[in-house]
Amino acid sequence: MTVTDRIALDPFGADVHAESARLRALGPIVPVELPGGIPAWAPTGYDTLKALILDPQVSKDPRRHWRHWPELLEHPSWGWILGWVGVINMLSTYGADHARLRRLVAPSFTHRRTEALRERVEAITTELLDALDRDADGGSAVDLKAAFAHPLPMRIICELFGVPEELRPATGRLIAAIMDTSDPSPEHAAFVQEQIGTVLGSLIAHKSEQPGDDLTTELIRVRDEEGNRLSDEELLYTLLLVIGAGFETTVNLVGNAAVALLRRPEQLAAVRRGEIGWDAVVDETLRLYPSIATLPLRFSVSDLKVGDVTIPAGDAIITTYAAANADPAHYGPDAEEFDAARGAEDHLAFGIGVHRCIGAPLARMEALTALPALFERFPGLRLDTAAEELQQVPSFIACGWREIPVRLRG
Repeated sequence: MTVTDRIALDPFGADVHAESARLRALGPIVPVELPGGIPAWAPTGYDTLKALILDPQVSKDPRRHWRHWPELLEHPSWGWILGWVGVINMLSTYGADHARLRRLVAPSFTHRRTEALRERVEAITTELLDALDRDADGGSAVDLKAAFAHPLPMRIICELFGVPEELRPATGRLIAAIMDTSDPSPEHAAFVQEQIGTVLGSLIAHKSEQPGDDLTTELIRVRDEEGNRLSDEELLYTLLLVIGAGFETTVNLVGNAAVALLRRPEQLAAVRRGEIGWDAVVDETLRLYPSIATLPLRFSVSDLKVGDVTIPAGDAIITTYAAANADPAHYGPDAEEFDAARGAEDHLAFGIGVHRCIGAPLARMEALTALPALFERFPGLRLDTAAEELQQVPSFIACGWREIPVRLRG
């Protein structure tokens, strides 16, 4: 196929695995079109994606390396991408700038700091399960996402960054709007940009006036006392990244794992018997249902050869975690099947190398606390709808469910 035969990706992400399989049949890397008509390349296999992530000739800085960056404003339907590449943080920088910003944030997510949060994660988990237990007395269905999978990581990340109660609902709505790729309209893009400044600007103003023992205060201190290490813009967009990624992805990890086990009672039974560990459940969930299915954007610094295809310098590339993690060439002919006993520790859901997610230890700890506690508290837990009726969130970026209706007592 030629570059003019670009495959339009489903902006709703309704069936990422089927879409990935269709693309994989066309080759190791395929020209695609993102919502709004943005041209890009999609790696379709594990080895291809891994090599591109690690290639120093692949950048995440659109200002330096995306040839379409100067014409972005000429395409109103491309405005939604600004929430991803029109920001300045670890997700949109390259080389020394990326390393500098990563060094500023990484100490906040060390093993020691993560372990220090364990007691708080356990306390919130118990509190949320107690509330569910009270609701279960009525026998009605509850939304496991809204009542458990969402509030746990949301509360942890907001406490970590000192987000006051009054800003938390708006923060959740902002991240949901950024993840929503079903509406590439200029109005939606303008709303997101306005909310970034309003919500996170209010957080910065609040913590400037009322500093505390939190990471927002620490980043403000770096900006004010060591200005050459963090600018105002970098502060704003670093908060956007770490707060958004710090809870939205864990929401999906917990929700996806719960649904995967409820759909496969024989595997859940093996977990209960201790034949399969919760670590393995989390890894297989991240492999087959990565919280971020597809991440925009990376850019070729120079012409790149992938198989028989040359990606011209300046072209955009999407990071296709879901496609790579379901690659039969790497995981075998049953790669699209959930098998918690598989041994999927090498999945790419958290990235790799210098691009590995710094919040991965916190996400794992939250999931490994929440999931065993949930299934122990409610041994009769079951879905309250047919598996095929669950609806994916409207996004080709995020992989998760809009709602997870369950019966707690079976």
